[in-house]
Amino acid sequence: MKDVVINIKSLQNYGFDDEDGIEFTTDGYYFTDGDMACISYAETAVTGMEGTRTSLMVEGDQVVLDRDGLIRSRMVFTPGEKNTFQYSTPYGTANLGIDTREVKQNFDENGGEMELVYVVNMDHAIVTRNKFHITVRQMGEKING
Repeated sequence: MKDVVINIKSLQNYGFDDEDGIEFTTDGYYFTDGDMACISYAETAVTGMEGTRTSLMVEGDQVVLDRDGLIRSRMVFTPGEKNTFQYSTPYGTANLGIDTREVKQNFDENGGEMELVYVVNMDHAIVTRNKFHITVRQMGEKING
């Protein structure tokens, strides 16, 4: 397991030109196991999920996102497939759906990046359209550009 720097950019579109985005950088952990890349980090007040650990397992074009702590959920992203999940918070639990549109990833033993495009729905009505981009690099590694 390697100590890494993780940059996350997330954009949500709620319809009617109502867009919201967040970008932050945090420390975390990263390792690979064969073709699978695993990323883990602690959420902060920036994301509104302080007290939660997020873990991503990326293999091919499938991504599994697990959250544990104050917020609990397990989301499976596979292009062309619709999946449902329970989103548990201190205020209650909701059943939501995910329609994954695209997964692009390029991870190796040193890190890499991924882009995920998906729609979240509740009772078959679209709640948000989302674009998520994550970059993982080892501590001390310079950013290209």
